[in-house]
Amino acid sequence: MFSKYQIGQKRVNGVTIHYRMGGAGPALLLLHGHPQNHVMWHKVADELADNFTVVAADLRGYGDSDKPLGDKNGTSYTKREMAKDQCQLMAALGFSSFHILAHDRGARVAHRLAMDFPESVNKLILLDIAPTLAMYRQTNEQFARAYWHWFFLVRPAPLPETLLEADPENYLHSVMGARSAGMQPFTQQALAEYLRCLRLPGTARGICEDYRASAGMDLQHDQDDITANNKITCPLLILWGEEGTVGKCFNPLAEWQKLALHAKGQALPSGHYIAEEIPSVLLEHVYAFLKPELPLNNGNYHVDA
Repeated sequence: MFSKYQIGQKRVNGVTIHYRMGGAGPALLLLHGHPQNHVMWHKVADELADNFTVVAADLRGYGDSDKPLGDKNGTSYTKREMAKDQCQLMAALGFSSFHILAHDRGARVAHRLAMDFPESVNKLILLDIAPTLAMYRQTNEQFARAYWHWFFLVRPAPLPETLLEADPENYLHSVMGARSAGMQPFTQQALAEYLRCLRLPGTARGICEDYRASAGMDLQHDQDDITANNKITCPLLILWGEEGTVGKCFNPLAEWQKLALHAKGQALPSGHYIAEEIPSVLLEHVYAFLKPELPLNNGNYHVDA
């Protein structure tokens, strides 16, 4: 797992961001989802490092990155601040522009990064999300039942933090195991890392503040872009799992085409955790989009079991 990578940390935007970096070629930033960390990319990381200089980073509040206190205005965990973290991290590592492959919460950070720092993002791939504002405005019973944590984690402190800290392993299995594929896609080594980081002091707070920001100031930032007719200008690829809730409750491609100048995408034979459920299929689509000059490999990629 990550055999071609070195671990590092950088102090950027007032926080220390933890990352792994490896490979050679165009820069590619990997951003993870909830309740995970950068380890979620372990099945595709080494293959990607053969073609890109890959940076797999932990978001603030997650993994081994800093978990600052939230502020009363709710700005500390907005996707705007989290996007600044990652943009400044890449600049500190010597990359003025880069591709992004991002899943779930990381994809929401990547959306904001592409909006606020368009000169920094060459191409963008978002996995299994629709825009945050669209998802809240179109919430129905099916979505609310499947994504119950969206509404639990935004409750005022300290209730959700207290319950999450009381039994992080149960929380992990309740969120990840309830998806279409159950716990089968996750290796024991990866699960151990997810649980280790969930148990770190401040992680529960960071997770809750992330979700509170998404139900607060993030929505205003997204609406401001719509009102000003600001669009994602880089090429955008949207991929979602045909067995997942996002594709069943929303029209991801249509929603992203409202916000981007150049968006395309499709459903894949997967649930929510695409990088761990169908890593070879994901690699095919990543290469076709980011490096179309490479011959397709018909799924014959080396991926970690």
